[in-house]
Amino acid sequence: MALISKKDAALIKDPLLDNNPITIQVLGICSALAITAELKASIVMSVSVLFVLGLGNVVISLMRNIIPSKIRIIVQLIVVATLVIIVDLVLKAFAYELSKTLSVFVGLIITNCIIMGRFEAFALGNGPWRSFLDGIGNAVGYGVILIAVGFFRELLGSGTLLGFKVLGDPIEKTGLYAFGYENNGFMLLSPMALIVVGIIIWIQRTKNKSLIEEN
Repeated sequence: MALISKKDAALIKDPLLDNNPITIQVLGICSALAITAELKASIVMSVSVLFVLGLGNVVISLMRNIIPSKIRIIVQLIVVATLVIIVDLVLKAFAYELSKTLSVFVGLIITNCIIMGRFEAFALGNGPWRSFLDGIGNAVGYGVILIAVGFFRELLGSGTLLGFKVLGDPIEKTGLYAFGYENNGFMLLSPMALIVVGIIIWIQRTKNKSLIEEN
């Protein structure tokens, strides 16, 4: 017997393509605008959301039958806040400089619409295993877009990836800079993140005609 049925596999596959939380549901846009000027920050934020959403969905699912409906939002906030504190402490312990850059935005994971939405729409009505898969699927779908935006913004904005010079040295005029290439500083501005996300949405909808018909 397969560990994951086709129905369960769809919980991971759908958020990657046809129901992506950023490009289709238009959730979590703030982080895409704020922290994607560097690829490293995009990766760390993606992993953080993966941890919080995957584990958070399981915790909420396990507690779903004992949470009073009138205080369910408060309970959800307590769960996600606890997980975010863990993420913040781990970052401060192992990546202190990056934690200072992401400190405010890691805290905003608590109010991330994707996380609260999955708690409310899925974890409260499904078992731990399916809730875990749903959390992983949505977090990966979110992370893929975040990393893609961070990749292009850092590459075209700074000429680097993960801090390493990949287009050459702009001072010594090596690589592409020897041919007159100049970094596009506009890519480091937050509005350019929205433009990159818009291009990704356009490409996705062009390849999937059903998304156009639904809208």
